Amino acid sequence: MPHTRRTFLSWLGGTSLLAGMPSRLAAGAPSPEDATPHAPPVAETWDMSWTGRVTGRYKAVFDSPELSGGAALYRAVWWCEHYKEVYGVARSDMTAVVVLRHAGFFMAMNDEFWSVVNLGKARQVRDAQGKKWAKVSPVGAAAAAATPSEARFTLPNFIADGGIALACGWTFGGAASMLAKAEKLEMPAARERARTLLVPGVILQPNGIFAALRAQEAGCSYINAS
Repeated sequence: MPHTRRTFLSWLGGTSLLAGMPSRLAAGAPSPEDATPHAPPVAETWDMSWTGRVTGRYKAVFDSPELSGGAALYRAVWWCEHYKEVYGVARSDMTAVVVLRHAGFFMAMNDEFWSVVNLGKARQVRDAQGKKWAKVSPVGAAAAAATPSEARFTLPNFIADGGIALACGWTFGGAASMLAKAEKLEMPAARERARTLLVPGVILQPNGIFAALRAQEAGCSYINAS
């Protein structure tokens, strides 16, 4: 049976995505999966300067709607390394963009956030040994204990090497809500606190779909990477 507009709107209402919000979706709302009660979204000024860094002959955007153990980041790094190996391409002639959205957004948050909100348990993510719930991000700074070969797959390393990491502004609102609950904060304070727990260099965008499409408009080939 074809889906009607009314059916679609009814589904949206069931997700709580629109609860307490104006009819037009605004920045700061979580994705449907992560929707939790929160204050009305605040106005944002979005940083689009990253589009000027999408340069070079080879450009790709790796879309990560799922955590998948950091698969999107691994694929982005290997893409760069394989083009270097096969074609002798310099890193400066490649632009790798990773879009962290939906469940994949949580890679944008640092290890402190993962620990404070007990995200491993909430997202059913196990630690490297597979026995306990993860207390840190699979691609976070705690991988500093990793070998140099392993460390190149961390998000901070990816950004330091010239990679562009974009994160969904909607799911950021959901992350702030989780923080508000964990630390008993009001939403404005929770949003500010959440900003301090973003991995340095991650750039918030209105939402993940916007980011993925904007990267394609800037010349990136699209890869569904998780």
